[in-house]
Amino acid sequence: MDTRNQITRRKFLQGVVAGTSAAVLLPSLASEVKDATGALPTRVLGRTNQKVPILGLGTAPVGEGPVSIEDGVKIFGEAIDRGLTYVDTARIYGEAEEILGHLIPKRRDKLFIVTKVSTDNAKAAEQSLNKSLATLKTDHLDLVHIHSIGSKNLDRVLAKDGVLEYLLKQKETGKIRFVGISGHNRPGNFVRMIQTDQIDVLMCVMNYTDRNIYDFESKVLPEAIKRNVGCIAMKVYVGIKGGFPNHGKGYVGCVTEPANMPHALAYALDLKGVHAAVIGPYTVEQAVQNVEFARNYKPLTQEQRDRLLALGKEIAPQIGPRYGPV
Repeated sequence: MDTRNQITRRKFLQGVVAGTSAAVLLPSLASEVKDATGALPTRVLGRTNQKVPILGLGTAPVGEGPVSIEDGVKIFGEAIDRGLTYVDTARIYGEAEEILGHLIPKRRDKLFIVTKVSTDNAKAAEQSLNKSLATLKTDHLDLVHIHSIGSKNLDRVLAKDGVLEYLLKQKETGKIRFVGISGHNRPGNFVRMIQTDQIDVLMCVMNYTDRNIYDFESKVLPEAIKRNVGCIAMKVYVGIKGGFPNHGKGYVGCVTEPANMPHALAYALDLKGVHAAVIGPYTVEQAVQNVEFARNYKPLTQEQRDRLLALGKEIAPQIGPRYGPV
């Protein structure tokens, strides 16, 4: 165990399942496939033409939290073996990539590996990407996001020596397959990036509460649908209580109460243009529960949706724009 394990496993197990992460409604489910053996349903991830499970594995909580490498391998391994083959990580997620490096080599052909570069320039992106490849123990990545796009100077991102140009070159060489953007705020930045027609996938905050704050649903999804950009919802449980300062404190739980979690996940998956939701568990128990929610996913009834949206309107003023400027 490392020194971060001063917070006990007991506190984690007392906590509820926490999200890392997730105007337009129900998608056509024609692209959704459910295996008769109980495998997770899949959807085609927009222009990538890749089938991915409707639930992805978020790795920030374990990577940043008081979890040893050994326990992290158990949590991620259990989640992957239960069907969470879409794996979302980043250099900035503590030890997440190092933990995954113990798992990926034996499972690489079954996984869709996603990481991020948190910069606007090519030089820093190259350093970050090469470190990710080495730590994850793979020679290529399926998707790399330009992370926190809402906080970036887009003129710098789009410059000739900017991060987008660098990633597009890596896409040509086969080091990465697809280019994405991810973040929590300023939906307008997402729209501008999508309009370059160089973005294959986006990941943003979408849940029944933040639709009243950041509203990626009405501001970004229509443009993503228009250009067939893959879309991943994050923070579907409205995130951990207290926001970013409490990352690594899984025992505090998330904003959504346990009884509402299946409906919160369904809200995100019901959105037209959303192909999957990424949720980061803190424990094996939470990972298993999330998988069961996804396996049993059904679109919300109108009554369920109305009740959830009413709750979201009550919560929104209490938590406000905690991820940065709208």
